[in-house]
Amino acid sequence: MQQIIQHKTTIPEERNSVSHSRARRSSSGGGPPITHYYSLLTVLLFGLCCFALLPAPKTFGVTPAPDGAYAGANTAEGQNALQSLTSGIHNTALGYQTLFSDTTGHDNMASGFLALFKNTTGSDNTANGVQALYSNTTGGLNTATGLQALYKNTTGEDNTAAGLQALYSNTTGSQNTADGWRALYSNTTGFNNTAAGLQALYSNTTGNYDTASGSQALYKNTTGSYNTADGFGALYSNITGYNNTANGDYALYTNTSGFSNTANGAIALYLNTAGSGNTADGDNALRHNTTGNYNTATGVQALENTTTGDHNIALGADAGINLTSGDRV
Repeated sequence: MQQIIQHKTTIPEERNSVSHSRARRSSSGGGPPITHYYSLLTVLLFGLCCFALLPAPKTFGVTPAPDGAYAGANTAEGQNALQSLTSGIHNTALGYQTLFSDTTGHDNMASGFLALFKNTTGSDNTANGVQALYSNTTGGLNTATGLQALYKNTTGEDNTAAGLQALYSNTTGSQNTADGWRALYSNTTGFNNTAAGLQALYSNTTGNYDTASGSQALYKNTTGSYNTADGFGALYSNITGYNNTANGDYALYTNTSGFSNTANGAIALYLNTAGSGNTADGDNALRHNTTGNYNTATGVQALENTTTGDHNIALGADAGINLTSGDRV
């Protein structure tokens, strides 16, 4: 038992003596213990080097960071975008020479090759598409979406064009809405027109307050006003007629100068050219009327064959179907 106890007590003494001797040797400048301290220093230096090599934290959410910080909260991205800007504010130009001529115009947004290229002082315009609103100078509150939409607009205001070359020729006309391929294409100074559909109101130049819904509805209208056409080819040939209403495919299709006609139904008043004050309600009603006036036909094919008769009334399907030119029947 005594030997075991002595063995246990001598172990810490040996360790003590060793540690003291190591300390003495390290202080005297030689021996292995100094290697222990060098190793610790090496680990610390290695850790610092690794930390230094870590990528820097991102200041922005994208890399490289966006350019900008232009005066007046303007944004330009693209060659010569906002090239002429002086005091305009809140403009966004994205694309080659977008908003190129803008000087004092504000709150404009142009996206696409040469969009809003000639704009100088116009404000609150939005152009999305190649050369959209290209010629606009001082017009404001316009929205153009599509290739060359509102291309020739200069001072017109509050217009909306969506579709390839929609409202293409508009110059000073205002408050027009065109939705569709070349809708209101020829409009120049007409105002308060609405066209929805391929080439709807295509030929309109100075007509006002016209509404066309359907492919080629009111296609040939130039100066006629207050017309409403709803359907494929409705009021297709109208040129100067006014106050006409056509609902249905090809309704009042041939009308050119007739006014105050109402046609409800496919091909109703189809051949009417100059007749006025007629009411046709039903498919093929008053279909062959050309110059007859103030006729009323209610029912499918009612007064279908009347051509020049006036003040006729036919109620019911096929009513007066054989009448051609009688009056007040």
